Amino acid sequence: MCVAGTTERGHGAAISDADGRDGAALSAHGAQRRALLKTGAAVAAGGALAALGPPLPALGSTGRPSGRVVDLTHRLVKGFATFLGDDDAINDEVSFDFDPAGFFAKTWTVFEHVGTHIDAPGHFSPGAMLVDDIPADQLIAPLVVIDIKRKVADDPNATVDPEDLLAYERRYGRIPKRALVAMNSGWSDLVDDNEEFRGGTGFPDLNFPGFSPDATAWLVRHRNPVGIAVDTMSLDPGNSADFAVHTTFLATNRYGVENVANLDRVRPRGARVFIGAIPWEDGSGGPCRVIAFR
Repeated sequence: MCVAGTTERGHGAAISDADGRDGAALSAHGAQRRALLKTGAAVAAGGALAALGPPLPALGSTGRPSGRVVDLTHRLVKGFATFLGDDDAINDEVSFDFDPAGFFAKTWTVFEHVGTHIDAPGHFSPGAMLVDDIPADQLIAPLVVIDIKRKVADDPNATVDPEDLLAYERRYGRIPKRALVAMNSGWSDLVDDNEEFRGGTGFPDLNFPGFSPDATAWLVRHRNPVGIAVDTMSLDPGNSADFAVHTTFLATNRYGVENVANLDRVRPRGARVFIGAIPWEDGSGGPCRVIAFR
């Protein structure tokens, strides 16, 4: 999540290349290149590939080889829904291609708070840790999944409350210390429709679930988590006007993870999670790969 005034660095020029091709041409070019790669790479590489042996098998559609790993990350695509309603926060440009450069590479312009991403404490709290300050051992944690889908059916701005945390503990046991506590609202199912996923056109017209300040205060006081996660685009519910969870929870030097996916594929208790945050210099957060495993 981000608020007005923080988006300037996240927008780049329209897709183009040195020859002046527009985005549609580049997209077609990219599709053609991928088709050629799929059909012709083995022939072109011939002896070298044979020497290396057979390729590794692709992961299944669930991303869970042997049923032990779950990818909690949405594919980061151009046009991914953003908090302010501006869905042009990602741009890419083909910088080098196989002909004539001999290799393929892109230049990306990406807003820090888009897709599945981490909010560093310093995103809302001056002087708190930025993304490159977060110790690596805080990015691997027990994963706790709090299901509030029944509440969301009655109220799109429903929140995880202390009562939900206590109900979880009565059923599954005490929330472990240094856990990542994740809200499973079912909202990630809407990710392919930007307006549905935002629950509106963009801030302040937003409606989706989040944590309540009382719940995060209870967690900090009693369970000492490393962070919280949501399957929506903000730690606070969509109708929040003061971003109380961001301002109070992040101020304790804990982080948040937004836009997580596939929480229905993880048990409520017993998994661990890895947050693959990029430690770029003085970053307020950034897109990351989030993986649960047992």
